[in-house]
Amino acid sequence: MNNIKSVVLACLVAVLMYACAPAEGEFTGSEYMPDMGHSVAVEANTYNYYYYNTWDEQSTIQLRELLKNPDLPVSGTIPRGYAGGFLGSDADLAQLAGEAGVAHQRTPVNGSVPYYYEDTEESRALAIAEIQDNPFPITADGLARGKELYNIFCGICHGEKANGLGYIYDTEQNPNAKYLAAPANLINEEFSAASNGRYYHAIMYGKNVMGAYADKLDYEERWQVIHYIRSLQAKEAGATYSEDENTYNVAFGIPAASMPDNTAQAAMMVEEEMHAEDDHHEGDADGAHHSDDDHGEH
Repeated sequence: MNNIKSVVLACLVAVLMYACAPAEGEFTGSEYMPDMGHSVAVEANTYNYYYYNTWDEQSTIQLRELLKNPDLPVSGTIPRGYAGGFLGSDADLAQLAGEAGVAHQRTPVNGSVPYYYEDTEESRALAIAEIQDNPFPITADGLARGKELYNIFCGICHGEKANGLGYIYDTEQNPNAKYLAAPANLINEEFSAASNGRYYHAIMYGKNVMGAYADKLDYEERWQVIHYIRSLQAKEAGATYSEDENTYNVAFGIPAASMPDNTAQAAMMVEEEMHAEDDHHEGDADGAHHSDDDHGEH
């Protein structure tokens, strides 16, 4: 009887050892109920080796490398609501027009519009040369929001008049100003003649000591800030830059009043929907609160 027990016990031990055999050579290894001991969840935001509930170096996986950056969209992906901008040829506008004659770009853009220029001097030069048109028409509402955003993110360095005399640099308005790098004067001759691409690329990536603002301003907001900067340049030059008229430089923006009715109407609708969405988010934030009783180029 003892011999039988010994044989059975030896067999059980052998089976258990084989059930947990590590991988070696061409043998893939085996494990008793592996799902109980190792997480099978995929954590795409893990940059380092995922070592929890693993039993040896071979069982660790650099998931971020394995998944090949799953957070990035497929090349050429167009975000919801983005149809390429309001400006275009008559054929383009006709193709985008719906039954009511309103362009299809009515859903607020989500800030993820593809930008194919890299953070290099070569790509910066291309952006300056190739990005000319502002895809949004000049509107009074857009200029008002551009002013608000400019004063929040840009004015402290470039100044309220965009003359480079921001609060952190101008000792006349701030005796304690000790910022050594002079912010760019955006209303001087050089920047007044610069293409829209120079501004947009600087907002996306920053320039010199100026940080990037791509994560703080969405697609439409960046262009409205550029419109507002153009309006300050126009004011300095004694010209007009408004939704009714642009006597400053027609290459920088098209007044809403000068655009086809369907396109201008679509622009207004987009702006109204964006405001409604912003108000909705602000309302949610207030509700939650109550329930809880370019520095410039240098």
